[in-house]
Amino acid sequence: MAKEIERKFLLASEAWRNEIERSERMVQGYLNDQGPVSVRARIAGSRAWLNIKSRTLGISRDEFEYEIPLADAERMLDHLTSGPVIDKTRHFVPRDDLLWEIDEFHGENDGLVVAEVELQHVDQPFPHPAWLGEEVSHDARYYNVSLVKNPYSQW
Repeated sequence: MAKEIERKFLLASEAWRNEIERSERMVQGYLNDQGPVSVRARIAGSRAWLNIKSRTLGISRDEFEYEIPLADAERMLDHLTSGPVIDKTRHFVPRDDLLWEIDEFHGENDGLVVAEVELQHVDQPFPHPAWLGEEVSHDARYYNVSLVKNPYSQW
């Protein structure tokens, strides 16, 4: 079974921008956001994925992700999503043998910037860069599936 162990943080400063290795624009939409799982289609550049994730609160969740044809993802986003799509730029910041993914949201979620790091186990210690702010791993408002229904601009 695939597990995602992810910690999510707000940012305390813009200093992380000096460490960006690369950036990628992403759009994703939810095909199902009810019940015990969320199902989403995501496009990043010329590649696309279907993702199934348990809807549990916290840092450890079941997650399954499969690459799919770009045309299929485009069709899903255009015709099958429940609600608007999430539009964001993901910045990749390598630091201390970890890869931070910093999502800068656009559209209705403009102004929201969240840093995520995936870990090997729940209790794994990791360095906290000076640009890291408050942890929001247990705050469902910051989950992408929540931002579709309750965008950051409406908080």
